[in-house]
Amino acid sequence: MKVAHLNKEEPEPITVHDWLARAKEAETAGDAEAAARAYEKVIRLDRLHEFAYNRLMIIYRKLKEYQKELKVIDAGIAAYQTFFASHKKKKSKKITDLSLRLSKAAGLTDKKGNSLYAPEPVGRWKKRKAVVEKRL
Repeated sequence: MKVAHLNKEEPEPITVHDWLARAKEAETAGDAEAAARAYEKVIRLDRLHEFAYNRLMIIYRKLKEYQKELKVIDAGIAAYQTFFASHKKKKSKKITDLSLRLSKAAGLTDKKGNSLYAPEPVGRWKKRKAVVEKRL
């Protein structure tokens, strides 16, 4: 009988939760680079994982790697804007019209129907992007 694979190392995490656990362990151990790699893996597996984006931004800010932080912010904003745009199209005409009239009455949109506020977390990340760009 032959041993096909003898690997005494821990197997690669498969799920998002496994990668999150590994990232949190690395952060508590003080290994920011390993935590960043794990959070990047979480984002690759789940493009809309807000916690992973936030932690990755914080790690890069602590490491003073503002270019990487800016890339993460841009990627997060793009992912969420794509998500929100795809969900807008699925509503019926009645719901869209009612929603537009309500948001105009509440002062959330301009006269043309364009939103004055970005949905969360996009709004918060746009503010963070402005701060990072000032530091660069």
